[in-house]
Amino acid sequence: MDIEKVRSRFIKHFDGQTGNIYMSPGRINLIGEHTDYNGGYVFPGAVDKGIMAEIRPNGTNTIMLYSIDLKDRVEFSVNDPKGPRATWARYIYGVVREMLDRGIAIAGFNAAFYGDVPLGAGMSSSAALESCFAFALNDLFGNNQLSKWDLALIGQATEHKYIGVNCGIMDQFASVFGQEGKLMRLDCQSREFEYFPFHPKGYKLVLLNSKVKHELVGSPYNDRRKSCEHVVEVIAKKHPDCNIKTLRDCNFDQLESVKAELNEEDFKRARYVLGEKERVLAVCDALERDDYATVGQKMFETHEGLSKDYDVSCEELDYLNDIAKECGIAGSRIMGGGFGGCTINLVEDSLYDTFIQTACEKFAQKYGHAPEVIPIVIGQGSHKVC
Repeated sequence: MDIEKVRSRFIKHFDGQTGNIYMSPGRINLIGEHTDYNGGYVFPGAVDKGIMAEIRPNGTNTIMLYSIDLKDRVEFSVNDPKGPRATWARYIYGVVREMLDRGIAIAGFNAAFYGDVPLGAGMSSSAALESCFAFALNDLFGNNQLSKWDLALIGQATEHKYIGVNCGIMDQFASVFGQEGKLMRLDCQSREFEYFPFHPKGYKLVLLNSKVKHELVGSPYNDRRKSCEHVVEVIAKKHPDCNIKTLRDCNFDQLESVKAELNEEDFKRARYVLGEKERVLAVCDALERDDYATVGQKMFETHEGLSKDYDVSCEELDYLNDIAKECGIAGSRIMGGGFGGCTINLVEDSLYDTFIQTACEKFAQKYGHAPEVIPIVIGQGSHKVC
């Protein structure tokens, strides 16, 4: 990221003074999709793109913010009970309010920030923004007394209370806890996590952003969550001694035992979740052996499950996945909730240029525009730059 860019804008907009510079990254999720609300595992990593902010206490009770990307300036009082109207500023306002609630004596400050996370790519720029300011304010006003988990939960609470998005914890967790060259297996039930090495010698990670987002009737995510919860209720009733609370607690034999009591849609959705639980664990084992062929195979299996069983793909994403298979790359799948957005691709170095060229040409020929190509490097979590 460009330190000089944020510093020059900060000096311009805040009387020639300088402050501290902080950065928090966006994230990818290698595997483990639609598993968080089922008590399963996710497998994210921080990336080398995110939000960078320069911040300096100003000795008042007023917070002065400048968004470099939007060329917009907002001011509000630390004790403002309502906060700013601009959505981007409400992320920062929410972080301030949540930190005040945790006893951190936030005072007025000046801040300028910008981001290089591609919009619409599902890389969680909002979590990066929350994490950047939570980390910075904990350093500037809190003497770093809050833990990394506190910072992640502050970002999640900001989404819930001030933005109106009932998100899980994966995005903020990945932004705060990320380490260069490592992915993280997060247990969404216990919040226990473990780092796994990610040094794919001979391979590259790249996102292909379809730049498509389909408008859907109804609430597709809520529908899938209800399907999973219904299956859990049926299995728990049939197996009362197994203490089943989520699909994480179930196995394939238990699912088969209630197949006659479920409609086909609910059965297939539950089958995908149980398969994804096993795939995440298989990928963890494969990474410890530097077995990237298995990692790629499991990615293809996840896409198949998301497309056919969980039914959250779309024509454009399936087409990108088909191109990946035709080009013979190691692995490819939908990344994120689905219905548009990106595929994440694990590509052998020798096939990379051909794959990118083929995918862009074929996709543009079919849909009128090329996908956005986003190379990925696994980077460091929230940190002070200077």
